[in-house]
Amino acid sequence: MTNSDRSSTSVQPKKKKKKVKKTGGVRGVFTLLFTIFLVLMMIGLLTATSVALTVFVDLGLIESKNSKTVDQEVASVDYLDLDMYLNNQEKTTIIYKYNADGDLVEDTRLHGSENRLIASIGEIPKYTQQAVIALEDERFYDHRGVDWIGTIRSLVVDIVGGELQGGSTITQQLIKNLTGENKRTVIRKYREIKSALALERHFTKSQILEAYLNTIYLDQGCYGIKTGAEYYFGKDVSELTLMESAILVSITNAPRKFDPIINPENNRDRAEWCLTKMVELGMISEEEQRKALDEDVQFVGKLTKKDKDAEDDSEVSETTDEYQSWYTDLTIETVIDDLATTYPITRDQAWRMVYFGGLQIYSAVDDEIQHKMESIYYNRKGLPDEDPDDDNPLQAAGVVMDYEGRILGITGALDKKIGNRLLSYATDDPRNPGSSIKPLSCYAPAIDGKFFQWSSYLPNWGIEVPWASATYGVWPSNYGGNYGDPGDSRNLAEAIAPSLNTIPARIIQRIGVNYSFSYLRDHFHLSSLLPADEGYAALAIGEFTDGVTPLDMCAAYAVFGNGGNYFKPYCYYEVLDADGNVLLKPDHTGMKAIEEGTADVMLPMLQCPVYWTSATVYPLQVDDFTTYGKSGTSSKNYDKWVCGGTPYYVCASWTGFKYNQEITSYYGRNPAGTLFKEVMDSIHEDLPEKEFERSSEAVARTFCELSGDLASESCAYTATGWYRIDDLPDVCVSCRMSSEQPSGNSGSPDNPVFH
Repeated sequence: MTNSDRSSTSVQPKKKKKKVKKTGGVRGVFTLLFTIFLVLMMIGLLTATSVALTVFVDLGLIESKNSKTVDQEVASVDYLDLDMYLNNQEKTTIIYKYNADGDLVEDTRLHGSENRLIASIGEIPKYTQQAVIALEDERFYDHRGVDWIGTIRSLVVDIVGGELQGGSTITQQLIKNLTGENKRTVIRKYREIKSALALERHFTKSQILEAYLNTIYLDQGCYGIKTGAEYYFGKDVSELTLMESAILVSITNAPRKFDPIINPENNRDRAEWCLTKMVELGMISEEEQRKALDEDVQFVGKLTKKDKDAEDDSEVSETTDEYQSWYTDLTIETVIDDLATTYPITRDQAWRMVYFGGLQIYSAVDDEIQHKMESIYYNRKGLPDEDPDDDNPLQAAGVVMDYEGRILGITGALDKKIGNRLLSYATDDPRNPGSSIKPLSCYAPAIDGKFFQWSSYLPNWGIEVPWASATYGVWPSNYGGNYGDPGDSRNLAEAIAPSLNTIPARIIQRIGVNYSFSYLRDHFHLSSLLPADEGYAALAIGEFTDGVTPLDMCAAYAVFGNGGNYFKPYCYYEVLDADGNVLLKPDHTGMKAIEEGTADVMLPMLQCPVYWTSATVYPLQVDDFTTYGKSGTSSKNYDKWVCGGTPYYVCASWTGFKYNQEITSYYGRNPAGTLFKEVMDSIHEDLPEKEFERSSEAVARTFCELSGDLASESCAYTATGWYRIDDLPDVCVSCRMSSEQPSGNSGSPDNPVFH
């Protein structure tokens, strides 16, 4: 039959043949009479209880609580706390994000065994409410929890062997949904009746109907009318049409049998029956019924409206599949940790809150940056397409932040993501940072504590320690095994560009390991440090017990670009519970890590490695933007790093292997630098020009390359350096137009240390 055929006349319900069991005449009559007797006895018992309570209250034998009526006294028996049950139900958590237009959109849904979204009665269309009443409990607004006529009819027909009829009211069905008690016994039925009578005295019809529509099961793992609307039709419950409403409420009687996708004919028959009942009850007109039957209903199955919009977007990343993004993984883990830290609950309880509690989580992700990062790492841009060792392929991780702690994008591994909540090399697996630790452990603490200045010269020769080389008697060597020259001196800016190891060792010797370690722990907040890391090897050349993470390094390097303030990284703005109460809201207040003048000195000093003309790493300058940064290589070339930033963003990039092995030239000069540049160039496309803001706490001055003091008219060899205004060197008095050449190679006019 076509839709037009259906609309030609008012559709009447299909009559179903009853299968009645054959029973002996006397035995059948006796069973019928006994059933009626039991039902009447139940009614009588409730009535007698009500009368007895009335008498006892009137005689003063029992005290009425708060002057309640007899009806209220009866209702207090077996009282079911509807609010408690609803609050304890599994609810779907939604993670929201802001898109490129600044609109709040849904990102991800999290749920356990029950996918449930809660809708208020005001969100649910009137005809949706009417449809479920017509189909399940047409006298809903007339009874007080129990439809005695329907109950007697149901029990009688069931016992004598007829087809099972309804009989349970919406109130009774709600009680079964909440308690899970559905055994077919007289005792269970009796308790259900008492609970229904009590429930209707404590809650309004509207509250009961709302609760019912939020607890019904609609197959496909959908609990509640709102979840069903989004699953089957890809729309919000408030947008349901009359026909869609009839289709949804028809499922709940026998979810799999009446699933409109699996068994469309069964569902169509029952939906038509629903519309006919609505006409009979005066809820809709025959004209409305015909229009509903003619409606071209479109099912989307697993696709929500958000998913459908994404299908039409040609910019959707090729990484999009059934798995969550790396950013979503980070958000979930962070919220679980923060809940367990903020409230007196275990981590397992916090996990249950996230997956079963119906939370609203507002992600801080920059969708465009996250999309670009995932595309670069998925496609291995700039790297070889294949690995020589399939069992231990190259891995990589990256983090991009702004200068106030907001994590904008994150990738936890190279290649395609193959699951949810995976091990992330960006947050979960600390690795040795090599020379990228030196600005944090050596140079910044030295300048912040006024131990050394930009132009302070130190011997390019190691220090004497117990484990020093037997051949040279000093430690450490520089990159490539070069121990330097006892007669060669380099200033701080000259040492940082080629990543000398000797100068940082001498800095640590001067400022002390305790002082240096306190900066990493208390100023830059590297979270994976261990007590054993308070030593020369870790602080001078970055050889830690465990290592550091890209997330921690990114947050630490942001200090150099924002005037010396440390901001704890955050990946969400706030977390609300199912009722809209704020559970978590990160503190975005920064804390002073280094003095503003120190940051203003470190910023140009960290531009030396980027613009150094003899750089041995992949070029790091972000196209058209001033860039600061530092590379790092751990011992045996196990790990490669680049950390740095522009006036817009700061980024930390790591590459290595799951099982340590040498990163060979097959992957380029520094694959971490390759990915750093790919990511930063991509996310800076079309951004307007911008420069770093500088304070008045640091100034540029010309210094003498022989003494390291501020240059006088007598100094022949000079260069430009940056100094804290409260820690300027003395003016050079030793130069007498000497022909002596400076020991370094960066101070001549043709090869400046600062671009």
